[in-house]
Amino acid sequence: MSSQSKSIALVVASHNQDILGFNLKASPCLLNDSHQLHVIQDAPSASIAYNRGLELSDAEIIVFVHHDVYLPVGWSELLQKRVAEVEALDPDWALLGPVGVDEYGTVFGPVWSTSLGQIVGRVPTKPVPIQSYDELMIVMRRDAGLRFDEKLPNFHLYGTDIVQTALGQNKGCYSVSLPVIHNDGFHDTLGEDFSQCLRYMQKKWHSRLPLKTAVTEITRSGIKHWREKRRAQKFRDIRLAMTLPTDTNPACYAELCGWQNIAPLEGTSKC
Repeated sequence: MSSQSKSIALVVASHNQDILGFNLKASPCLLNDSHQLHVIQDAPSASIAYNRGLELSDAEIIVFVHHDVYLPVGWSELLQKRVAEVEALDPDWALLGPVGVDEYGTVFGPVWSTSLGQIVGRVPTKPVPIQSYDELMIVMRRDAGLRFDEKLPNFHLYGTDIVQTALGQNKGCYSVSLPVIHNDGFHDTLGEDFSQCLRYMQKKWHSRLPLKTAVTEITRSGIKHWREKRRAQKFRDIRLAMTLPTDTNPACYAELCGWQNIAPLEGTSKC
């Protein structure tokens, strides 16, 4: 590790050891024990799980990640590079992530989604300020002093909530080009657990609405969410037919995307 490198820990809330072992734990940077990994089980919400993870580690950079995410060869080196780029732009940054949504609703990636069968997100050529994250991965600078809101129930919209908290403290949040494989299954229509999160966010951030997220737009009335929900139900069978198998080795999807080794090359500006 160079003198410029930051210590990294990963935190994952997992209810399924098979999914965890097949995806995240199979990532090369974890197979060689390059980073701490804290697995939080049986937490009632993502916020509670992730705060527990924060308390378990003293690493400078904390990566909150889903158990069905695979990190390609070279991911650690690329993360260090992206952290350095954000720090050069904004020394008091708080968060960065591979999938972010800006105030106009533009989704930045790129990330492979197995459920969608495609690479998702526009590729940013430099760190882009955002207003929410897809929760598949959120990278936090420990010294930013953030914590997740444990009053936010369930496992949705915390990627929007933590960004709004950081922005309220004048700390920057960015999307960067950090390719990963999200080996996720078919997402059925959003249920009551999502609706509970939505109602909480409507009350908490009422003065900042509307807020764009990766799956919906949070408005005062909530009408856009209900329209999107009805549309998703209408096309459910079509989307289900398009879903690729999650039992395919995620390294194969990384190879298909051209992400066999995403580490930056010495002496070049690649990646």
